[in-house]
Amino acid sequence: MKLLMFGDVVGDAGTQSFRKHAPRLKREYGAELVIVNGENSAAGNGITEQSAQQLFAGGADVITTGNHCFRRRCDRIFSDPRILRPANYPGDAPGSGLYVLDCGRFSLAVINLMGTAFMTPLDNPFSVIDSLLETVDTPNILVDFHAEATAEKRAMGWYLSGRVSAVIGTHTHVQTADEEILDGKTGYLTDVGMNGGERSVLGVQVAQAVEKQRFHRPVQFQEAGAPCLINAVCLEIDTKSGICTKIDRVFARESTIIL
Repeated sequence: MKLLMFGDVVGDAGTQSFRKHAPRLKREYGAELVIVNGENSAAGNGITEQSAQQLFAGGADVITTGNHCFRRRCDRIFSDPRILRPANYPGDAPGSGLYVLDCGRFSLAVINLMGTAFMTPLDNPFSVIDSLLETVDTPNILVDFHAEATAEKRAMGWYLSGRVSAVIGTHTHVQTADEEILDGKTGYLTDVGMNGGERSVLGVQVAQAVEKQRFHRPVQFQEAGAPCLINAVCLEIDTKSGICTKIDRVFARESTIIL
């Protein structure tokens, strides 16, 4: 099995870029499945029914989220089992942190978790993943670990080494260059990056982000426009064993793509 996982989609520009390029990249890499983090896909942050439908229209099979999952108070979107919120939110929160894709000859479990270092103090993600894995009956398991601290992400990668097919980090919007296969079994990348404006600070308009950092006062952010960065990772997984056999980062600038 080959799958593509796209990093955090930021605003309308990132969403439209995903719709435009995800189908092309799926064909180019021969991927069967597409996973995307959509927690910033709505204009002004969060995720809405409209932004989720745009991602599905671009070919997403599963949408993961993170700390902004409930920002727009659009709880009803989590009635769609393909849209996940971190599993370590309280159990009564809308939605689920686990979805199993039935692809006929194989299945893939997608798990969404959130870190707690420098983040909202949710349940311990290490304990939560232990409980979740007891319920999963496929060896093919992808974990989106939405976390701030690189140490927490690395720790989770090693903690799950040999127990899941891949641990892919999201949230920081900057793609890291540390892709590897831990213990020859589990694909790992600290952060897959973002799909948002090239001329930006993490997808936010440059002038606003600079003002915030320079003066340390409240600034209302707006997402940067096109052209966009396209950040993803391609994973090859042996569906019988669940072992990741190959991991490749995808990094492109929309401004340089010739179609």
